[in-house]
Amino acid sequence: MYRYVIRRLLLTIPVLVGVSLLVFFMIRLLPGDPARALAGMQASPEFIEQTRARYYLDEPLPVQYGIFVRDILRGDLGQSTFSRRPVALELRIRFPRTLQLAVTALAIATVVGVSAGVVSATKRYSLFDNISMLLALIGVAAPVFWLALMLQLLFAVNLGWLPSSGIGTWRHMVLPSVTLGMASAGLIARITRSSMLDVLRQDYIMTARAKGLVEQIVVYKHAFKNALIPVVTVMGLQFGILLGGAVLTETVFAWPGVGRLLVDSILRRDYPVVQATVLVLALSFVLINLIVDIIYAYLDPRITYDGAS
Repeated sequence: MYRYVIRRLLLTIPVLVGVSLLVFFMIRLLPGDPARALAGMQASPEFIEQTRARYYLDEPLPVQYGIFVRDILRGDLGQSTFSRRPVALELRIRFPRTLQLAVTALAIATVVGVSAGVVSATKRYSLFDNISMLLALIGVAAPVFWLALMLQLLFAVNLGWLPSSGIGTWRHMVLPSVTLGMASAGLIARITRSSMLDVLRQDYIMTARAKGLVEQIVVYKHAFKNALIPVVTVMGLQFGILLGGAVLTETVFAWPGVGRLLVDSILRRDYPVVQATVLVLALSFVLINLIVDIIYAYLDPRITYDGAS
């Protein structure tokens, strides 16, 4: 296990290099002069050239990338060209807020999705099964921004129970967390139902029933744990997606997280913030997948990580 973890951590290096190359060159393909955007539309030509030299924009792209990698290896994520603050400080403020939102959304999605999936599998083709799977399909298919606006309209505008945007108390987290969690809940519910149905058909489940065990023990002690492996996979992927894909939700609810910071930085051509944010999100996604693989071994001791596995 230790060798596997070390090997996976070493494999993150080429992944991060690839991500850094991709984001570095793609953001520089955007139309317009970044030096003029940084200096301001009314800036003089001399000031624009000074800005270009200050941020090494007058250097060839390979040289700019080399400077970027050099600073990263030194632990320097650079300085925001918009706020003039260190990028590390920006991420230190924004990332915990996105992490808080993603954890809450995943908790909602897990409770709702797993519960609905297990009950649907044990009551196959019942009214509850049909309704819950229909709602799961709607949750997966509904656009996030549409769901966010509908929840705002109902609970903030019409009923006045919850604030429509911003941060502060736990009440500000309810609407964005539910918005993010609903799509994931629908997917988790469908995967849980499918996995539970597969496990409930296994011979050892039939043997447990033949021994006269109570149905709840058969379902929740013998079947549920073995059905969790694909569910944990989906949960891990969804958590990574929630960390990096909460852009629309954070924008609609004015939630000052990493997703909103990334979009604003792209529009401002704030190269250091965009590059560092994407790298942090990529690293988070890799580490989440590593944690998921370790959980596999707990859920199924037959899984080993020797050799090339």
